[in-house]
Amino acid sequence: MSLPVRVFLIPSIVSADAIQTIPASVLEAVQRCEVFFTENERTARRFLKKLWKEMIIDDYEWFSIHKAEEELINEFRIKLKEGKVIGILSEAGCPGVADPGQILVRVAQEEGVRVRPLTGPSSILLALMASGMNGQQFQFHGYLPIDAGERMRKIKELEKESGRKNCTQLFIETPYRNDQLLGAILEICADQTRLCIAVDLTGPGESVRTRRVSDWKKDRPVLGKIPVIFLLLAASD
Repeated sequence: MSLPVRVFLIPSIVSADAIQTIPASVLEAVQRCEVFFTENERTARRFLKKLWKEMIIDDYEWFSIHKAEEELINEFRIKLKEGKVIGILSEAGCPGVADPGQILVRVAQEEGVRVRPLTGPSSILLALMASGMNGQQFQFHGYLPIDAGERMRKIKELEKESGRKNCTQLFIETPYRNDQLLGAILEICADQTRLCIAVDLTGPGESVRTRRVSDWKKDRPVLGKIPVIFLLLAASD
């Protein structure tokens, strides 16, 4: 006999109004939860209210996933011992994937409770799917260094590793630095390296386009302050 689910990993929307990307099974799970641990409580509350208009937000316990890991883990363990059904929400996308919620999932696994991941949008996987790049070998690196020199070195390192391993490299940037990062990539990378720019995934301005660096140089877009994922695949050594 299988154990009852004690922790639901609840996907959230990637684009602000794309509630249609959330399956009905997510609502069913939300309705079973008693406690929520969220990356951002304010946006999580707003999302859940969109998903379930009748939800009385203040009937639930809310905890923020913050940098004080020991304190957070202790609170999570207490709720597990109380027998609560817990929902973990990411800020955007899927909990535990490029997301601080992974520390709570690790604790749940250590405690031997049943964890159920729910289907929903992951901008990382959506970008990879549409890029035409290697989906067998890939790495997500999160944010690259802010310092210009360190960022240049990191891009060179990622391109070299991509060529050596035939591996797709994925990374992101704070939206207001998107164009700065794109400029650095076009300056550093070889003309034959393939670069995918995935913009506003699941949103009204969605665009996923893969071209050679040399082609991007001829027709460089202005990205502005919108969510973007960059994917890079170098020519094999």
